[in-house]
Amino acid sequence: MTYVNEMKSKHGGITAHIVKTEKFKTVSLTFKMLAPLTKELVTKRALFPHVLLRGTESRPKTADLRSYFDELYGTSVSADLTKKGERHVITFRLEIPNEKYLKDRTPLLEKGLQLLSELVFSPALENGAFLPLYVTQEKRTLKQRIQAVYDDKMRYSNLRLVQEMCKSEPYALHVNGEFDDVEHITPEDLYEAYQKAIREDQLDLYVIGDVDTDQVKTAVDTYFKTDERAQQPLERSMANEQPDPKEVIDEEDVKQGKLNIGFRTNTTYTDPDYPALQVFNGLFGGFSHSKLFMNVREKASLAYYAASRVESFKGLLMVMSGIEVKNYKQAVTIIEEQFQAMQNGDFSEDDIAQTKAVIKNQVLETIDTAYGLAEFLYQQASAQVEIPIETFLDNIEKVTKEDIVNVGKNIKLDTTYFLKGTGGAS
Repeated sequence: MTYVNEMKSKHGGITAHIVKTEKFKTVSLTFKMLAPLTKELVTKRALFPHVLLRGTESRPKTADLRSYFDELYGTSVSADLTKKGERHVITFRLEIPNEKYLKDRTPLLEKGLQLLSELVFSPALENGAFLPLYVTQEKRTLKQRIQAVYDDKMRYSNLRLVQEMCKSEPYALHVNGEFDDVEHITPEDLYEAYQKAIREDQLDLYVIGDVDTDQVKTAVDTYFKTDERAQQPLERSMANEQPDPKEVIDEEDVKQGKLNIGFRTNTTYTDPDYPALQVFNGLFGGFSHSKLFMNVREKASLAYYAASRVESFKGLLMVMSGIEVKNYKQAVTIIEEQFQAMQNGDFSEDDIAQTKAVIKNQVLETIDTAYGLAEFLYQQASAQVEIPIETFLDNIEKVTKEDIVNVGKNIKLDTTYFLKGTGGAS
């Protein structure tokens, strides 16, 4: 069975990915910019996408730009940021109604592609730089976004784990950059960082919907004029191995302790044993039938939540849990016991089959939305590999108990991080 028919074409420095499907009543455009993650640039890269959405050369006023969105039948536009291992990804999303379902047959697809192109490539400028007003306003908003992570203790504890675990590695950088760096950014600095990204980033455009493929290619050629660039070499993200696992305890005024544990998997998205790692994670803490959920949360009642997730590109497995401060030692012990049980193969064929079924359902649910599909396909583009969805699911299905145990043997405990309340004992 073929789940997705993705057509790829090169247009200067951009790769267009067109998925023709009648599943959606709208057309989704997703534009991705990928570059190495560096301290010098991460905060500027987190800022300029939001400045770009404030105005274009032809519609420099934000109010005029928003009015134009409304003219295009309520077209929605957004920007966000993610990390793919040691690389930083800027995403612009634009969703427009499909013109086939409109009475007046406005050429919305072309207008949508033209608008996306203007937003990214033709910003509103003043004296050869971004508008100072927009930069000032978006700097304030970026500070709020960064601060929000510190205010949300679940996200904060995960950030602290990564900072401790990946010290001196680019992955330790937060996707939104550094709070203290925001203030010093000038419109000129920001425009320079933006121009560097336009020149050098890996650029990918996803067009998903009931579209005419040739029409899309012609429009991309017309509106997305970029210079060809060499493909960035995908270097394996090497960890700074430490001889012994470390423990880090922070004290803050929190009612619920946050226990986060980081492991090095030594397996990433492009490795042959990656499907086995996915099944390992599902059995360990990825789903509601997993060992962490059943034993730490349900049976022992030690955690308000307990789960694990894999960072596919960096090769990390991270456990997140919320516990009573007094239960710290006990919770650490039982989580380590569940991990040991996984390495020992203490799970049944039925458990494996259930986990594979949940992974398959999760993938199918993901690709059932246009943006989920774009994200799934982008895993391949950013990893510079071709793994069709059918192959990915087939590889999951082929995973054996022996594969899971073997991949588990490569996983090493790295850092235990605990955010405890100031009044609690560790």
